[in-house]
Amino acid sequence: MNSLIRYTARCMRSGAAYSLPGHAEGRVWTASSRLLCTAAGLHKDLDGVVKKDKVVVFMKGTPAQPMCGFSNAVVQILRMHGVDDYAAYNVLADEDLREGVKAFSNWPTIPQVYFNGEFVGGCDILLQMHQNGDLVEELKKLGIQSALLDAEKDSK
Repeated sequence: MNSLIRYTARCMRSGAAYSLPGHAEGRVWTASSRLLCTAAGLHKDLDGVVKKDKVVVFMKGTPAQPMCGFSNAVVQILRMHGVDDYAAYNVLADEDLREGVKAFSNWPTIPQVYFNGEFVGGCDILLQMHQNGDLVEELKKLGIQSALLDAEKDSK
């Protein structure tokens, strides 16, 4: 019961926001504490967040300073493909956001990657897509030419 009261109080705070600091290639946004007020509200708000940009990453840390190896791997894979323009959300800055994205995607780990509002997966899935060439094709569907294709053309 106490957690419900704290949860409701957090939602009612006016003007409260959590800043998700720092950015490099990706943009980092500010998420309101109201983001997680209700299950329906959570789903609606996160649905809007993941659809706002072509590529969205919920990660530990920022693209400039990843705070775990898996988040760093996602940043490096995107960088290898020349994907520099993506929204990055630092879940370490907001525990509610961290737990909220896990519930939203029904995926228990961070980082989480979304393309055009669709959940792709975590580090393991993105790495597998990179290794088998599927990532190049998925990026093409987003209108993003992988830098690896450019490097391949240059080497021939």
